[in-house]
Amino acid sequence: MPIEDRKLFFIVGRCGRLANRLSLFATFIALTEELGERLINLTFHSYAHLFETTRRDILCQYPVPDQPGWVNDIPGLPPLIRKTRIATHLLQAAHRANEWLPIFPEPSVLLRQAWGQLITPLECAEVQNQIRDAQTVLISGWTFRAPEFVRRHQDKIRSYFRPIEVHAQTSRRTVEQLREQADVVIGVHIRQGDYATWRGGIYFFPTARYAAWMHELADQYSPRKVAFLVCSNEARSEKEFPGLAVRFGTGVPIADLYSLAGCDCIIGPVSSFSQWASFYGEKPLFFVTNGNAEVRRERFRVSDLGEVPH
Repeated sequence: MPIEDRKLFFIVGRCGRLANRLSLFATFIALTEELGERLINLTFHSYAHLFETTRRDILCQYPVPDQPGWVNDIPGLPPLIRKTRIATHLLQAAHRANEWLPIFPEPSVLLRQAWGQLITPLECAEVQNQIRDAQTVLISGWTFRAPEFVRRHQDKIRSYFRPIEVHAQTSRRTVEQLREQADVVIGVHIRQGDYATWRGGIYFFPTARYAAWMHELADQYSPRKVAFLVCSNEARSEKEFPGLAVRFGTGVPIADLYSLAGCDCIIGPVSSFSQWASFYGEKPLFFVTNGNAEVRRERFRVSDLGEVPH
């Protein structure tokens, strides 16, 4: 199908931070790849400079265009547009105005997440019928999921979200240094800070509890030598993890995210951050959902982005 005849999807609603936006973007890449359509995601501008594909394309398009467009060639203009978020604001204004004055190619459809439901499945007949005859689909919400499509097109999604080389090197080097002293490297995502209050602190666990889970895992891998990569949104100290071989992430979200993806398995609280690391690295993940959780190797699973962390 000629590219100009394809249905065009626009993500118009910003959703959280890096990992949330990666999950949503990846889900709609899977959908548009499945349907043979096109996707533009201006809401990804805050993080576009971190990835080889999106840093070259001001529209953050999928599929990747042969010619990204003249705007990308003007020195200093793409970073300015991304920093000011002007394109996102204009798109959102056009989305609101479209209800009274058609701006997007007709017929257009606003695809909203199903309020009150944990997941809005894109693979279901209801959604497919809603978008079938539309020329333009505007997307608002972040609970959309399409695990079957994601699994089917996972290699293309991973290729699209390759981090720029400086972060790719940092993440590789972090894990490689741990592998020099261990047979198994386990990624540990410790999220405190905002998790002290989010959902009433349901997923906030003291550092000592993480250390206990780490000891449990080290015992299960015995006699193999285990080292841990600890990535946290707060400063950590080796003294918090007595008897364990640990190394800490850089604290730079993109580097820590892809360092976790390079580990052999990942443990952490319910979060899209470790979920993306599991998906991208194809590494088994275990969400600890309460302080009494029993961490067993056989319960780890590679994420297909089908869950909505809540």
